Amino acid sequence: MTPHRFVAELARFDLPAVFNPWNDECPDFDADGAASLRRQNLQRILEAALQSGVDTIWIGRDLGYRGGRRTGLPLTDEVHLEAAKQLFGGVSLDRATKGPVVAERTAAVVWRVLQAVGRPVVLWNVFPFHPHLPDEPQSNRCHTGAERKATWPVLQSLIDMIRPKAIVAIGRDAHAAMMQLGISSLQVRHPSYGGQADFIAGLAEIYGFKGDLSELPAQLSLDHLQAASDISAAA
Repeated sequence: MTPHRFVAELARFDLPAVFNPWNDECPDFDADGAASLRRQNLQRILEAALQSGVDTIWIGRDLGYRGGRRTGLPLTDEVHLEAAKQLFGGVSLDRATKGPVVAERTAAVVWRVLQAVGRPVVLWNVFPFHPHLPDEPQSNRCHTGAERKATWPVLQSLIDMIRPKAIVAIGRDAHAAMMQLGISSLQVRHPSYGGQADFIAGLAEIYGFKGDLSELPAQLSLDHLQAASDISAAA
């Protein structure tokens, strides 16, 4: 599996009440050729990840309408496209929407930690697309079991391609889904609904740091992360 082939496979999915940002285009907010731009964004990030030897995946539940739906990059809103460029060595990323730049709370917290950690990880979701309420494309809902089952091969293909040493599940839903797949992961609390401090503390502990996020060094060792992963796998 290559990034190009992986993105092409993603683009083939067409599910009811689900927005596929690598194939679908929003008539209200997308620029011309938005789906193509999002495919390029994701492919470039994955290529940069492989070239730099990224060995960790952070995985959430599904795309939100203010974040990955617009950028084509999981857990990444338009405000943090520049941060993503820098973290992946200056890779070229393009905005795919028109109008004001839109921020997402979850993405803001995720990228705050990523910038403190100072090393790239692959960001993904158990369900890779944006599930929304029927006839309400600018809404979020939890994906169904059937939708998740239909897209299991996508997640497995990503893991086979990246071959991560560790996977960090963001939230209970993501962790439970990984358990269903029989894949070991480290769980941290999701930053939404008052979970921001616990999310930051959980990742700081995984990366071997116990204090305030502002005190994190520019680069953190993966020694603690690998040790924690080994313990989780043996449990």
